[in-house]
Amino acid sequence: MKILIASHNENKTRELNHLLSSSKLTFVGLNVFDNHEAVEETGKTFIENATLKAIHFANKYHMPSLADDSGIEVEALNHGPGVYSKRYSGKGDHANNLKLLDELQGITNRRARFVAAIVVAFPDGKTFTFEGHVNGTIGFELKGDQGFGYDPLFIPDGYYQTMAELGSIVKDQISHRANAIKQLKEHIDEMAHYQ
Repeated sequence: MKILIASHNENKTRELNHLLSSSKLTFVGLNVFDNHEAVEETGKTFIENATLKAIHFANKYHMPSLADDSGIEVEALNHGPGVYSKRYSGKGDHANNLKLLDELQGITNRRARFVAAIVVAFPDGKTFTFEGHVNGTIGFELKGDQGFGYDPLFIPDGYYQTMAELGSIVKDQISHRANAIKQLKEHIDEMAHYQ
């Protein structure tokens, strides 16, 4: 069975494909349809946003669609930027990181967590929902170049390096997205035989 990965983010699509490569399902990206349409993320939670995207593309292409929404929640910022993580500065990843550092200037509580919600939607409206987390702290400067988003600032619990320093081998084992994918894999057979 083919499942559409409903994302325009090439880094995210590559990471999802890699994490799901050993599964019984075949995954294709939106680039197969030459689709550049963006679905407005109006949800208040990561799961709501992922559901909006998954259902939209499942209906549009009449095939199961997988969408994810993810971001970072910082305790000292009332768990922000949260669902606004990607749009935090309005100027991309590097500017987002700089804004986060600025917001945390002089704040000693650096506790944070990455959250990833993954939703697989079928054209009949059936959805499978998974959410993964990884806890850690926000560093005081950007470090590492093996990652994207807030990886250069986020130090996972039990490590002394940022996600961007640890690289993909470690990230694929401990990340929020990896934790959500582990849950998804437990339901692969159910999804593969759903239709």
